[in-house]
Amino acid sequence: MSNLKELTWEHHKNAERQEFVKVLMSGKINPYLYAIYLWNQHKKYDLLEALAMAHGLLADIPADIRRKQKIENDFLELWDKAEAPVIVPSTEEYIVHMKDKIADPDALMAHLYVLHMGDLSGGQMIKKRVPGSGTMYDFDGDINSIKESIRTKTNDSMAEEAKWVFESATKLFQELMELDIEHYLE
Repeated sequence: MSNLKELTWEHHKNAERQEFVKVLMSGKINPYLYAIYLWNQHKKYDLLEALAMAHGLLADIPADIRRKQKIENDFLELWDKAEAPVIVPSTEEYIVHMKDKIADPDALMAHLYVLHMGDLSGGQMIKKRVPGSGTMYDFDGDINSIKESIRTKTNDSMAEEAKWVFESATKLFQELMELDIEHYLE
């Protein structure tokens, strides 16, 4: 049994303490700010899920956990501007980082663990508070079975990479709160 949750707990908690998460959980997040978040998440999940599929990491999970298309649908529901939103530096850094991890199934699994387990866990509370449909938090199948299936694919050696993913999420949350979204309100 992996101790990954315990090994990454402080990094996880730090990500949850960010102001963006508080705004998200308040149910009063600006739809454009949430859409920018979705846009940045889409870039991450698109690459991660393609690599995970190539390595067969999603093959024996009891449901399709891929989020990319659902994130895109949620984004398109909210975004009515001709120009695409900004891709923040932490998302660009994430993409570069992933290119170094392409051949490492354990590193990819650490990313799946942090991102998808977050959607399966806290995402279920967030879904009720976000603008739009929030379909990125909808899963086909029993959530507890899906979580257990992901957990069985983790090991303690993934801790450093999982911590990096939490740090990347923390940076994303901070960068989003620094954006001037007034530009999008015009």
